[in-house]
Amino acid sequence: MANQGLVLVTGATGFVGAAVARAVCAAGFSLRVTARAGSSLANLAGLEAETVPLDLTAPASFAPALRGCRYLFHAAADYRLWVPDAAAMRRVNIDGTLALLREAARQGVERSVYTSSVAALGLTPDGTPADETTQILPAHHVGVYKQSKFEAEQAVRALAATQDIVIVNPSTPVGPGDVKPTPTGQMVLDAARGAMPAYVDTGINIAHVDDVAAGHLLALEKGRAGQPYILGGENLMLRDLLALIAQETGRPAPRLRLPIAPLMPIAWAMERLAERTGKTPLMTPDILRMAKKTMFFSSARAQAELGYAPRPARLAVRDALAWFRASGRLS
Repeated sequence: MANQGLVLVTGATGFVGAAVARAVCAAGFSLRVTARAGSSLANLAGLEAETVPLDLTAPASFAPALRGCRYLFHAAADYRLWVPDAAAMRRVNIDGTLALLREAARQGVERSVYTSSVAALGLTPDGTPADETTQILPAHHVGVYKQSKFEAEQAVRALAATQDIVIVNPSTPVGPGDVKPTPTGQMVLDAARGAMPAYVDTGINIAHVDDVAAGHLLALEKGRAGQPYILGGENLMLRDLLALIAQETGRPAPRLRLPIAPLMPIAWAMERLAERTGKTPLMTPDILRMAKKTMFFSSARAQAELGYAPRPARLAVRDALAWFRASGRLS
């Protein structure tokens, strides 16, 4: 395919960003990716890409990274469900995002695609799938990560009144290349290893990471400026997701359902310990509060306007497990 210009992908060493980078290359663009000092480039193996330094807390690094780029995919973010320093996450997810997008306009970037999250959107009171128009209430944004993504998206929507920015809201990506892994990837790994004997009664939307990446390219091509597009997949109760993983690995599915309320004192103690040790806790009160909500979403707008076509969750899980095995994380 003929070269379509230079594209910058931030966060390309991570899970979603690497998938976007692969999609950008496949679409015939020249690729430039950003990496912080010391970041592993293993997720970019085999890609023909220029790598440049960029730190979202260092605005001086923005202009050199953006210079000469036709398009920007801003997929970098601080994605952790618990942080010892909330202000640090906000500096990356809110301040860094806005400064980078403003610099993109100054550098002549034609269009930017901002990777937000369904964490920035509202939830329905009855647990039916939410969409981009669902009312957003403060109670929907439990924890610093969700709060930071909500505030960032609202600010990006306002910025899109003066520059060409499309917003995409991935749900819960699963698939190959989850190097960290993400909290969801770790859950898939734990379940595959038989280390999740119980579950809580919650629901999530599982999307194949490569579908999410394809959705980014579709948003670049067809998205309306300032509009958010949910890039989701299949809505599943957690027990059904764990049963699916069990089927794919030949293990028995967990049958024990844990009530959330009795877990709160344990979660509180884990968080207090984490504050002293700096180690990420297995469970926090915010994680349990999130688990009380059924986080189902509809990708109907992306399907109708962009041609987004997500595959079933089973295929996402299958590809994730195959990658975990191939990378030596799952024997």
